[in-house]
Amino acid sequence: MKARSEFRDRADVEVAVLDALVARADEGMTVLELRSGVDAGIDELEDALATLKEDGLIEVDDDGERVRIFPEERVIPNPGEAPDEEATIIDVIRDRFGL
Repeated sequence: MKARSEFRDRADVEVAVLDALVARADEGMTVLELRSGVDAGIDELEDALATLKEDGLIEVDDDGERVRIFPEERVIPNPGEAPDEEATIIDVIRDRFGL
């Protein structure tokens, strides 16, 4: 699943982070999981996370054991909402295997 279309006009790394988080919206992701799921260096990932946090598009939950990052509700498409673009084979594989 991808982030809503109104949030896709951002830097590529930011969009990739939002898409990864939306795909795992219920359980969230750690920075390590994001790092393995988004094709970006750690500095790019940190910058993207900082920008998304500043813009109020992600929330961070620290339960004392692990820090998990979640997309804000407004970023997640409504059930049945048609995506703006067709999924590529890579998107289908990512969704299928939870990458």
